[in-house]
Amino acid sequence: MTGNGSRPTPRRTVIAAALGTAAGLTAAAPAAALPAGRATTTGCVDHHAWSRHGDWCGGTAQGVRVIAGACPGVVLSHPAGTTEYTDPHTGTTAAWDYATWTSPVVRPAVPATEAVVAWNAHTPAGTWLQIELQATYTDGATSPWYVMGRWASGDADIRRTSVDGQTDGRSSVWTDTLSVDDPAEGLRLAAYQVRLTLHRAPGCALTPTVWRLGVMASDVPDRFEVPPSVPGLPGGRELAVPCYSQNTHIGQYPEYDNGGEAWCSPTSSQMIVEYWGRGPTAGELAWVDPEYDDPQVCHAARFTYDYQYEGCGNWPFNAAYAATYRDLRGVVTRLDGLSGAERLVAAGIPLITSQSFVKSELDGAGYGTAGHLMTVIGFTAEGDVIANDPAGPSNATVRRVYKRRQFENIWLRTKRYNDTGKVVSGTGGVCYLYFPARLNASQKRALASVGVC
Repeated sequence: MTGNGSRPTPRRTVIAAALGTAAGLTAAAPAAALPAGRATTTGCVDHHAWSRHGDWCGGTAQGVRVIAGACPGVVLSHPAGTTEYTDPHTGTTAAWDYATWTSPVVRPAVPATEAVVAWNAHTPAGTWLQIELQATYTDGATSPWYVMGRWASGDADIRRTSVDGQTDGRSSVWTDTLSVDDPAEGLRLAAYQVRLTLHRAPGCALTPTVWRLGVMASDVPDRFEVPPSVPGLPGGRELAVPCYSQNTHIGQYPEYDNGGEAWCSPTSSQMIVEYWGRGPTAGELAWVDPEYDDPQVCHAARFTYDYQYEGCGNWPFNAAYAATYRDLRGVVTRLDGLSGAERLVAAGIPLITSQSFVKSELDGAGYGTAGHLMTVIGFTAEGDVIANDPAGPSNATVRRVYKRRQFENIWLRTKRYNDTGKVVSGTGGVCYLYFPARLNASQKRALASVGVC
């Protein structure tokens, strides 16, 4: 059971293998004055976000205007220029007006071995985004501007895509993650900038709108085992998250990676989107074969699909999909343990976790996986994890209770042994967090406690 599909698995292996060579945590750099935006550091993870009017005003704009109001962000005001883009997945070449917004230089408190960029945006027909990241290394050298995604919420104008083959011999982009090639040598990402390029068809009056941008920079230590946490949610709690199985879709839509094991990420995303009371309309689902159950899962797969990766497991594309629904926000980050997950669940916020394991390492799963996404929806009174695991063969079998110690270790480690005894990778606590724009005080505190603001 592989949550990312059989073809994309190697990119996760390379990322986590690179992390796993690090001998341990790098000492945090001295605190510096923060640029516009807000950074929160928890352990070996630094999450920096732009979502407020003042955050966006701190960037450099060329043809971009900052908008205020309940949902501040950036829009294309007037073209800074015109460019041609040849879509590698359709062969179509078209001209596009563009404008750019560039963040200030950010110096994370944690000099990082990797960075992931996630965004929340609206791209009406005739518009799309390019997201880039440039890093400054701890020795003062600078990376190229790496493309971290070319994205649109739809698929009529361009095909949503990551970009392979980006490297300067010191760091590389693996689908959605910028990773230092050899962390054991001590090189780290000391600073970075993000650049948004907003595109629209010439003569088009519409514009993309970006209202949240976040960068998760991390230096996760080499670890096969993590210390166990102590249960901290007295009496437990379970959230009413709907249950959907990825495996009821086996063989559906080969153009979006064929359902089944490849759809754990969009299936998990759809469960949480619907927990918050959002989802596609009947009109938006009209394209799905009426013979298929749970057409909204097919919809999520289509609109998270990465045409270069050839799968639905691109982490930021899933977060961006969730944020296409009214007043939802999507974040990609790492947590340092189940204690943070308990605080989120206690505040009513479920989470989506990424893990890998052999069958014997997670009692009750009944399978092993090189990479799989599932939702954490609660905890028992004893502290065990209640998960909606989309690997269940039917919706009725999705809800599972997994032993706390087992679940925490397979989620947080960066190294593991596979069925043949070979050392392979783990994701080091990666998770997606989806939540509404309007939060109560306890939800704000819970998110802040895990480094999300």
